[in-house]
Amino acid sequence: MENHEVTSKWVWDAAYECELQHFEDSGDAGEIWFGEESIRRLIGWLEKQKIPLDSCILDIGTGNGVLLVELAKSGYTDLVGIDYSPGAIQLSKKIMEKEGLPQVKLQVEDILNPSDELSGFHVCIDKGTFDAVSLNPENAAEKRKHYVKSVHRVLKSGGFFLITSCNWTREELLNEFGEGFLLLEELPTSVFCYGGKTGNNVTVLVFQKKI
Repeated sequence: MENHEVTSKWVWDAAYECELQHFEDSGDAGEIWFGEESIRRLIGWLEKQKIPLDSCILDIGTGNGVLLVELAKSGYTDLVGIDYSPGAIQLSKKIMEKEGLPQVKLQVEDILNPSDELSGFHVCIDKGTFDAVSLNPENAAEKRKHYVKSVHRVLKSGGFFLITSCNWTREELLNEFGEGFLLLEELPTSVFCYGGKTGNNVTVLVFQKKI
C-alpha cells in the first residue's frame, strides 16, 4: 500500500501495522504495487538516461520502501522516501535495516502539504500515489491540484517526474500535469486484448519540470 487519503488515515495506519507485524514474523516486505516489472521499468529508464548515481531521488508514497531498496542496490546513493502514514515509514525503516541500507532517508510527509525542507530533487517517482489521491471522496479535484503544485515545487528546475498510474490515461495525465511539466516519454507497458481492441492496464509517463 502507498498513501493517500482514499479512506481515513487510521485505516492506512492500521494496515501498515499489520504489514509490520507480518514482516517481523516472516521477513516478507509485503505487496509491490504494479509488481516487480514496474520497478525494473523505472530503474531501466534512469539507467538508460544515465541519470547520475548521486542524483537526489524522491519516492512519493513510499509504502514499504521496496522501490528504494532496488534503487540502492542499483547504485543510487541519495534516496528519500516519504509517506503520510507513520506506520509505512516504520515498516520501511525496518526493511532498510534488514537490507543494510541505513543511508536511505525516510520521513513522514504529506505530499499535499510538504515541509520546506522537502526540496531540490533531481527525480521524483510516483507509483500509485496520485491514483490514490484521485480516489479521495472529499474534493479530489482540489487535492490533485495541490499534488501537482507540490511535485513541481520539490523538483529542481529541469528535474524529472516519473508516474505510474492504473486510473489515468496518457491524455488525462497530460491534462493534469501539462501546465508545469513537459512530457518526455511514455514507457511501454503490457498490452491486453479484449473484444478485438487492445489497450494498457497501466500508464507510465516521464515528465520534465519546465524551466
